[in-house]
Amino acid sequence: MTVGELGEFGVVSRISGRLPQGATVLLGPGDDAAILRAPDGRVVVTTDMLLEGRHFRRDWSSPYEIGRKAAAQNLSDISAMGAVGTGLFVGLGIPADLPVAWLDGLVDGLRDECAVVGASLAGGDVTRSASVVLGVTALGDLEGRSAVLRSGAREGDVVAVTGSLGRSEAGLRLLLAGLSGFDDLVAAHRRPRPPYPEGPRAAALGATAMLDVSDGLLQDLGHICAASGVAIVLDPVEVPDDLAAAAKALGADPVDWILAGGEDHALAATFPSGVPLPSEWRIVGNVAEGDGVQAGGRENVPGGWDHFRG
Repeated sequence: MTVGELGEFGVVSRISGRLPQGATVLLGPGDDAAILRAPDGRVVVTTDMLLEGRHFRRDWSSPYEIGRKAAAQNLSDISAMGAVGTGLFVGLGIPADLPVAWLDGLVDGLRDECAVVGASLAGGDVTRSASVVLGVTALGDLEGRSAVLRSGAREGDVVAVTGSLGRSEAGLRLLLAGLSGFDDLVAAHRRPRPPYPEGPRAAALGATAMLDVSDGLLQDLGHICAASGVAIVLDPVEVPDDLAAAAKALGADPVDWILAGGEDHALAATFPSGVPLPSEWRIVGNVAEGDGVQAGGRENVPGGWDHFRG
């Protein structure tokens, strides 16, 4: 059966039937709007879009992987503010000939990624389109903490990262080349695994600035530099063995993937010098006087992702 045969309201009913609602949701799908609790009195909100052929390919990724990726990249932004995800809303455009089973897999992926942080897929909209389009909005709760912005880094802070870097870019390059034998790297591109708990933890530790690394470490740290009026000096990059092996097979430089590759959804933050950091965080540089990011003495590193240039 296709979604066209099921019809709009059949699609909506089918989606809603796969979505249990958590304690933060007072009213879920089925009315003109949802109602969620806001215990902190503030709501953190982020939104993102995924377009078929630009952010994912149906011949490369399962619908379940696409759903998890769509939720993850939004929930990671919530974590980067020091908040915990509470709700997700999805505007979904799909072709009429899309199999219902594909839709089920997508919804299950969205739902299961929300469950990782205790959030609920609480509503959205569906319409017909020529290809699959997802517009995702995520809500989060600061739980009494101050939000961690990009503008708080100060000279003398250390720069630290949690999560992986370069693995999604490596997976993309492997898929484009049709090269097998690096399943973990390809999986990292198909389904990111953001370190969700580390955002709130960093906020509690006194992080002065933080963001989600989605467009490349250099480019994203550059946003902290611009917002905070500082420079960041990165240490020389350490390359994991599997990245080095994949780069050798492709004739590429793995350091470029680590510094400029996108869609890893790691977290990068600045902390006052001397703050004891958990083992999940690794120091990769420091904040200095000046502007821009210095990449461990390297020059001519490719730029990060830009939707209107990539």
